[in-house]
Amino acid sequence: MKLLTKSLVIILLAFIVACQPKASEENVDADSTATETNAEDEVVAEIATTMINPNLATEEELTAAGLSETLVSQVLEQRPFIDMMDLHNLASQELDSAELVALYGKMFVPFNLNTTDEDNFKIIPGVGSRMAHEFEEYRPYSKLSQFRKEIGKYVDDEEVARLEQYIFVPVELNTATEEDILALPGVGKRMAHEFEEYRPYENMEQFRKEIGKYVDDKELARLERFVYLK
Repeated sequence: MKLLTKSLVIILLAFIVACQPKASEENVDADSTATETNAEDEVVAEIATTMINPNLATEEELTAAGLSETLVSQVLEQRPFIDMMDLHNLASQELDSAELVALYGKMFVPFNLNTTDEDNFKIIPGVGSRMAHEFEEYRPYSKLSQFRKEIGKYVDDEEVARLEQYIFVPVELNTATEEDILALPGVGKRMAHEFEEYRPYENMEQFRKEIGKYVDDKELARLERFVYLK
């Protein structure tokens, strides 16, 4: 009888344990998902901050990107490059196609999404005829978020983040949000604040006058291509 009673107790305990919710496993799954999401965010963040802008790079950064002493000197002398094709034509005089692809994986002058010729998009590493067509297909772009949405139909978030390094969407000076302004190449929080500080702008000459207090003529010319007035 004791043996039977003991067996019944064991069976009952096993049943109770089996019916308990697997909280620990659920927590593990949730933690794993959070870890994977954080890891993806870190990868995207890293990708989004690795590209060198040749208009802002130091001599040391240009050299580290793989440019010869001669090419570094030419870049420093001729910048700012308002259009990437100007830099491409210069670099092509010294580098072959494979070397250009390697260079553009480290350094680039972002293309204006709304005005760049479709064929020119193809010098972006990993962009072929189909993707270049998709870049052009969704024009006009009003915000960078539109690019993310449309191009995100074809590639994953990591690739969208990589491609973002190669393009920009011009912003309207009087209505652009801080987020829109910060998405412009080489524009940090301080400069974004100055862009907003002098609103409303009545004309581009006012922009040149006010922002010219903080940067030289070359940098002003670079910044001017990123903005417009309605």
